Amino acid sequence: MPAAPPSRAPNFITMTSPKPPPELAFLRVEKNGDVLVDVHVVPNAAKTRAVGLHGEAGQLALRLRLQAPPVDGKANQALVKWLASCLGLPQQAVTLVRGETSRRKQLRVSAAAAGRAAWDELVKAAGENSPAS
Repeated sequence: MPAAPPSRAPNFITMTSPKPPPELAFLRVEKNGDVLVDVHVVPNAAKTRAVGLHGEAGQLALRLRLQAPPVDGKANQALVKWLASCLGLPQQAVTLVRGETSRRKQLRVSAAAAGRAAWDELVKAAGENSPAS
């Protein structure tokens, strides 16, 4: 009598729940799951990079040196592109909510994308420097 084939476990695709963003002073999660990112932009830098935090307790923002000039919305476009790239997301997942003409800006990462985002670079930047006023 031939041996029975070894039993195999069903081939299920395991679904994991989205990973929540880290608890950082400049990140807030809205009720619908969108994540708001507070940023203080310094335009005309030699290189675009996050350089720590800016502001006082309760009003902290990620300080970002941005290579683009603040002309004709170029800095805003560069900011959205940088954040999306930093998080490993498509640009459509990141939108500018507030601060179109201000250095202080707020961006929204859609709930659908926030769970897939790679927050590591922002976590690293937040820990680099203490808040500057």
